[in-house]
Amino acid sequence: MQSAKDPLGIIEEIHGPVVDVFCKRLPSLHQALFSITDHEFYPFEVYRHLDEQRVRAIALHPTSGLKRGLSVFDSGAPLRVPVTPDCLNRMLNMFGMPLDGGPPLEKKEMRSIIAPPALLSETVPAGGILESGIKVIDLLCPFIKGGKTGLFGGAGVGKTVLIMEFMHAIVNLHQGVSVFAGVGERIREGHELWHQMQESGVMPRALMMFGQMDESPGVRFRVGLSALTYAEYLRDTLGKEVLLMMDNIFRFVQAGSEISGLLGRMPATVGYQPTLMSEVAELQERIISTRGGNITAVEAVYVPADDMTDPAVSTILTHLDTTVILSRSQAAKGIYPTVDPLQSVSKMMNRTFLGDRHYSVAEGVREHFARYQELEDIIAMLGLEALSQKDQRIVMRARKLQRYLTQPFHVMASHTGVPGVSVKLDVTLTDCETFLRGDYDAIPEEQCYMRGSMQQ
Repeated sequence: MQSAKDPLGIIEEIHGPVVDVFCKRLPSLHQALFSITDHEFYPFEVYRHLDEQRVRAIALHPTSGLKRGLSVFDSGAPLRVPVTPDCLNRMLNMFGMPLDGGPPLEKKEMRSIIAPPALLSETVPAGGILESGIKVIDLLCPFIKGGKTGLFGGAGVGKTVLIMEFMHAIVNLHQGVSVFAGVGERIREGHELWHQMQESGVMPRALMMFGQMDESPGVRFRVGLSALTYAEYLRDTLGKEVLLMMDNIFRFVQAGSEISGLLGRMPATVGYQPTLMSEVAELQERIISTRGGNITAVEAVYVPADDMTDPAVSTILTHLDTTVILSRSQAAKGIYPTVDPLQSVSKMMNRTFLGDRHYSVAEGVREHFARYQELEDIIAMLGLEALSQKDQRIVMRARKLQRYLTQPFHVMASHTGVPGVSVKLDVTLTDCETFLRGDYDAIPEEQCYMRGSMQQ
């Protein structure tokens, strides 16, 4: 780092989080600069060259306390974070500094958060299904090792609980590690999530990183890349399954849009930044598997006005392998997890990837659910007796399958008093085959609800 006795320049103007700096020499784009006052350290990131001697930077700290004429120094590198195996069981901010009251991480190795993706020669293709132990996910919209899954859900549909259960599965089923990135997270939600993860025993194999809602847009825009840097480090050093959770990827897009407006760029479609596609790709293309290990991403995605054609949502969708839709109507029926079995899809749902057995069972279950949905209006108006014997059997089996695909979660056991269960995919397939054959036609629906395998 450059000596604080040799400043790069001085602050010329301040507009909210935007800081214009008059420089003796121009720093590179995305270079990390900083200023120091008696009480605070103010980091900046260079985003634009205004002319031969002036740059425009985004402050990564609230700008109260800054003033014109204050000296600005060059860190000598882009934004970097300290990486170490001791980062697990910690809660950090975007700079790798502790938020949990613990000691700072050792700074033996520093990595830039802006980096190219792994070389094409080092990457490996999708290596199969990453089992989560969650029946409805593994059956109808399976996670792909090294793939990207979008979790579309609003407030109150069990999104956070599902995220925590995924982390529990990675730690316990695959002996892997998890990295959670809270992008624009509310401090209340982050606090609750941290305590819930400690109570569920997930934290010793997990890292949490937060860019809070009240922080600079520069922090909210970069915290995802910072968390991804730690995920890459854990992949390369431990060689294990790494689960990267991001909540919420839409707030990353919003932060980019805010920065774009602050820099004076002309907005594009629906007011989004003109660089939307390249910014999303910069993040998504680094989520990849190499010979050293896998990074599997699960990203919560907010859908504005439930419009799946929104430019931000459409851009994110192009990078996803699996789309999981959490439905409020499922929650109203008491179906947890609230996964919509007909709207949730995976690009890998084909016989070649899944095999004949898995594909056939999944299609049979979907056909039963689709037919049940078609008949719901008739049942509501005329009753179940108005249907043919064949349709009545389909409806009864679909209702039992709907209840069978619920299950209690490990991470909620302390709140509900019901021990959580994980069900292997092979067991789920066997149970569903039995339902579809009609072997369970005589048992009541209640016996299918909130349990593990039917064989127990």
